[in-house]
Amino acid sequence: MGFPTVADTSVIFGDGDVQALSTMARLIEKEVVDTTTAISLLRAQSHMTDRLALWQTEALVEGSVRRRGLDDVSARLVLLDRITSIVDVLQSQLDYAWRRQLAALIARTDAEVSQSRRPSTDPFRMPLQRGLGFVDMVAYTRRSTEMGSHALANLVQTFEYTCRDVITSRGARVVKTIGDAVLYIADDLPTAADVATELVAALQAEEDMLPVRASMVWGGVLSRNGDVFGPTVNLASRLVDVAPTGTVLMDKATADAMAASPAARRYTMVPHQGVEVKGLGEVRPIELRRLPS
Repeated sequence: MGFPTVADTSVIFGDGDVQALSTMARLIEKEVVDTTTAISLLRAQSHMTDRLALWQTEALVEGSVRRRGLDDVSARLVLLDRITSIVDVLQSQLDYAWRRQLAALIARTDAEVSQSRRPSTDPFRMPLQRGLGFVDMVAYTRRSTEMGSHALANLVQTFEYTCRDVITSRGARVVKTIGDAVLYIADDLPTAADVATELVAALQAEEDMLPVRASMVWGGVLSRNGDVFGPTVNLASRLVDVAPTGTVLMDKATADAMAASPAARRYTMVPHQGVEVKGLGEVRPIELRRLPS
């Protein structure tokens, strides 16, 4: 669960811990899951709820600072005093959100499986075809050292919240945030293109936001532990690193697929000079530009 190992004589477990362990043990005994799967499930929920609990408490502290005019220490004392009064609400909302997310995932999986052909026998082929990419802030490391804590917090929060709003509202999903970058994924290429171009436009419209750039690639990925892996992800990461400020870069294969899509009429594609990309050799990026509506 992510906690440090303790001595056998330490008294830190209670009936709830015994019940949780016993419940999972029964699933293993009944062969509903095996031990490896059980451990993966436990790690997944522990990792996500660890971050969730931190995010929730920081949001509540920030709210007290903003609404009550408190300093950070006083706001945390208020949190300690009042957190028990909303635990049941937070727990019920977590259950609600999880069920909604699971239902959405099942619906997407059902649609994808029903449209798929026979599985490929190629062991090197990634199983999921997705559109994905990165958006990041340019010169973030240098500029962050010049900011106070309040300005830096506002910058990071505005960046992440804007990215999440744009990505999810257009039917894609946030895979993860990596400091000054966000990795998004979409089930189809038109959605990925819409997300990539709108991300750049929305972030550039935010006051006091650093310059941004983005990438978009279509290809196969492997999904594990809530993350995605494979050459497609690596290519998207390299493309965003070489993208000029305010642009969305694709590789040629993605540009060809985009040109064959009905959504192509909403965009124009501009070839860039070839660049040497670490681990991938020379790549000739193609910039995706959305035409005025």
